[in-house]
Amino acid sequence: MPRVRTLFICTECGGESPRWEGQCPHCSAWNSLVEERVSPPARGERFDRGSLAPARPLSLADIKKSGDRPRWPTGIPDLDFVLGGGIVPGSVVLLGGEPGTGKSTLLLQVSAHLAASGRTVLYVSGEESGSQVKLRAQRLDEPTDRVLILAETAVEGVVDRLADIDPDVLIVDSIQTLYTRRLDSAPGSIAHVREVAAGLQSLAKSREIAMFIVGHVTKDGGLAGPKALEHIVDVVLYLESPTGLDYRIIRATKNRFGAADEIAVFRMSAAGLKSVANPSALFLQSRQHGASGSAVAVALEGSRPVLVEVQALTTRSVYGTPQRVATGFDNRRLALLLAVLERRAGFRASDLDVFLNVVGGLRLTEPAADLAVAAALASAIRDRAIDAGAAFVGELGLGGEIRAVSQLERRLAECGRLDFERVYVSRSSKPTVKNSVEAIAVENIAQLVDELFS
Repeated sequence: MPRVRTLFICTECGGESPRWEGQCPHCSAWNSLVEERVSPPARGERFDRGSLAPARPLSLADIKKSGDRPRWPTGIPDLDFVLGGGIVPGSVVLLGGEPGTGKSTLLLQVSAHLAASGRTVLYVSGEESGSQVKLRAQRLDEPTDRVLILAETAVEGVVDRLADIDPDVLIVDSIQTLYTRRLDSAPGSIAHVREVAAGLQSLAKSREIAMFIVGHVTKDGGLAGPKALEHIVDVVLYLESPTGLDYRIIRATKNRFGAADEIAVFRMSAAGLKSVANPSALFLQSRQHGASGSAVAVALEGSRPVLVEVQALTTRSVYGTPQRVATGFDNRRLALLLAVLERRAGFRASDLDVFLNVVGGLRLTEPAADLAVAAALASAIRDRAIDAGAAFVGELGLGGEIRAVSQLERRLAECGRLDFERVYVSRSSKPTVKNSVEAIAVENIAQLVDELFS
């Protein structure tokens, strides 16, 4: 019998420690070490070696460029856009999201299109039986008859089938349900997730198999398992579902073959996920005109401009310390903008409860949203509405100055598509392309307030 070892593995960085400590010795995270029982590999273990051909060094001139090989379309243009142009053979894509967001449905749609185009697709389901997967497949518009389904939870069994089938695409749903006989811990533990993912990644690279891995999201919003799971894959996608809404957002947080932070918006229907052609119109469809505290920000998600409504509400504080509550926006950034408004524009908010909400479940992280947030706050404090045909683009400095942002022409073009009449920008911005909207240049926050409420 092989001797079983006890290790403590960090859930944040994946580092190992021989004993439990309150702080991880590798990444300094507190209370992140969990106990795992690990046994050494058995002699002749197939998964450990995986019948891989030994690697040999090659010069860069002898290696075929990835650009020489065409990418495979998924059948969903917006998903191809987020992936950087399609599926790269031999790549490993991690798709994370909360339960019920539609991860399995999306990958089944991709599987159907790839199989119909002549690719051999193996769908490994560790959570559902073959009949359960078929029930879900019958609701889709795409024909799924050619997709191969394997209901298996032992990774050694999956490796055996790979040798028999030699698929072009492998889909693992999900990584938390697979286990290896080399380890004694329960499936879904950190040791299992890391070991199985590393083994499958080696197989994908050596055999040029395009692989999709489904990963569950924990209560903290991170992928279950150590961060090493995100490090070993090529692309990390998150499928987000705003509470109470029927649309989904796919966001790329890592992409070795394209731009990160790209997003695609889908609407959930009875026949699967359908692309939303104009996300900005979706986020602005229920906007109420004539209400104070509302402003439109022109954000940039990756390379795609998106218009989103920012709402602010202020009330007289009844507690000793006023509240600062923000949804979809950084709380510290909100406090900074309130201080700039009070110091540079004469808006007193020290005795007000301030609530800020980004409509649609989006999260604004780029500084270009500062101007819209400041305009919404000023409108709420004065209780005066902003013109419905106005949008805002700009970063707000501590001195009250409004700074220029990148890709202004693309943002203005998106405003023109949605029939906005004017966009407030920094005076230092110099649009080089004429657009149908009027770019109103303002130098500082005091001038913006005069323009809006004079």
